[in-house]
Amino acid sequence: MTDPISDFLTRLRNASKAGLAECVIPHSTLKEAIAGILKAEGYVSDHSNSIDKLGHKTLVVKMKYVENAPVLTNLTRVSTPGRRLYYRYSEIPRVLNGLGIGILSTSKGVLKDGDCRREKVGGELICNVW
Repeated sequence: MTDPISDFLTRLRNASKAGLAECVIPHSTLKEAIAGILKAEGYVSDHSNSIDKLGHKTLVVKMKYVENAPVLTNLTRVSTPGRRLYYRYSEIPRVLNGLGIGILSTSKGVLKDGDCRREKVGGELICNVW
């Protein structure tokens, strides 16, 4: 697999559209940080770590629904392995005029776009969520 973050976002998008209760994903620290931001913003219910039958660490994300409609409408990968996109804090684009969030990888860790503007730190724009 060349892009594990795209795989992570695709699994979340598919689980949301299929109406699944939870989504099981291979674990990484970056994926866990992104899941933490999604939980803090209310896009997913919860996330936890577990170990599968083969002894591999996995990330279990519990999806969130309101009246059988998924809260997580869409996830788009912005920066790809072939085209990395970096932004200064003043140049970070707004997602749906502030209705969505952008998730960035910065020198201070993985942050959402509003926190980057507040702390005046830029970085690589990983994905947009709404």
